[in-house]
Amino acid sequence: MEKMGVPAIPMCTVAYKELSNLTAARDGMPHLREVFTPHPVGGKTADELQAYLVNPDPVSGIQIMKEIVDDLTKPLSADETKSGLQSIAAGPATFGPDSADNLQELFMTNGMTDYMPIIVPTEEKVEAMLKGTSHNPDEVLRTPVQGVGYTSARWGFNVRQVAVNAVMAGCKPEYFPVVLAMASVGMLGLFGSTTSSGSAIVVNGPIRDKLNMNYGLGALSPFANSNATIGRAWTLMGKNLSNAGILGDTYQGSQGNQLDYNNCVIAEDEKNSPWEPLHVQFGFKKEENVVSLFGGPDIRQGHGAKGAGAEPAMFDEQIAFMCQSVVGGSGALAILDPLVAQRLVAQGYDNKQKLADYVFKNTRRTVKDFKESFLAPFHLYPLGLEGREPYATWYKMPDDAEIPFFVSEKQINFVVCGGQANAFFQLANMSHSRSESIDKWT
Repeated sequence: MEKMGVPAIPMCTVAYKELSNLTAARDGMPHLREVFTPHPVGGKTADELQAYLVNPDPVSGIQIMKEIVDDLTKPLSADETKSGLQSIAAGPATFGPDSADNLQELFMTNGMTDYMPIIVPTEEKVEAMLKGTSHNPDEVLRTPVQGVGYTSARWGFNVRQVAVNAVMAGCKPEYFPVVLAMASVGMLGLFGSTTSSGSAIVVNGPIRDKLNMNYGLGALSPFANSNATIGRAWTLMGKNLSNAGILGDTYQGSQGNQLDYNNCVIAEDEKNSPWEPLHVQFGFKKEENVVSLFGGPDIRQGHGAKGAGAEPAMFDEQIAFMCQSVVGGSGALAILDPLVAQRLVAQGYDNKQKLADYVFKNTRRTVKDFKESFLAPFHLYPLGLEGREPYATWYKMPDDAEIPFFVSEKQINFVVCGGQANAFFQLANMSHSRSESIDKWT
């Protein structure tokens, strides 16, 4: 007799009823038995959650614990034994509207834009974009993947389809290798978690100057076409190539994130940085062109440091202090004006590793604070139960024991850009995801 595994019943809040049904159907289980609780679960006391279990399911009207037992024990019906994945339609090859305004409206009403005007991807413009790479337009970057996750039905796409989105974002053909490098990493643009995370994109290498990217005054503001449109392409690809941007379905961000419009695009100021560039830190050669992707909740202003009028100001203390406000389990990306980096060197940090070590050692908390931190009960405690370190050890320690705030100093990264108008920095609560060569996509 074939072993089927441990019987289980999916359970979620009633706010996600439609999403849950849709996801089950996509994965070949249109008649999956499900249990729903009232919404929300977050922020409720143990007594309030207990009451959920003894009261009726808001969808079925059956007492929740009885419903769970029944669903686990009653024989399957004929419909419930059926399975099979549904195919995903790629959509029409051409569009009917014959005016620019009608085309804009078509793209917008079908959720294919960021609700700002796009460059309509005519065949002529797409062909011009494709001249920015030597790769075949039909080369497949990703194949379709069926499965659970924030993008429950991830679509496949090729070079030509990436070019369409690059045109829509306003990119020039010379930007296209950067966009292709980003697209090649897999999950694109938007992140569907209820935590409303955003993205940062760091570009290193000589291509920064070739594309006239801004890494000086106003480096993170809208003062360069390349910075702005490359970041916008990341979002549009998320909506159109990875099924990540369907509101209420694959996108569940509770408040959303302003970064999602064109993300945080950082061209590192390698000339005025006293340290090795970020891509060299990740194992690439200095002359290589590389894009690095980061993801996480937010970016916040550092606004100087204690003793900012003195030499040197205590920027190491300020960075460590701010790092203790990030979401535990994720990383930190400090975006430093060259003035800040130079003053850190004056403090004795002649390389990034020394600074990362200092921040790691000076961001501490108690085990109790760790256990009660945001997301720890849902994401980190299960890892501890699996024996994953350091969580397995941390959960066995006394509540008053001190542990590091970060799992490793490798979670703490630094990048330099800015106009040297003031010694300010910004801290992104973001983890490094992937770094990809741009040169291979030229």
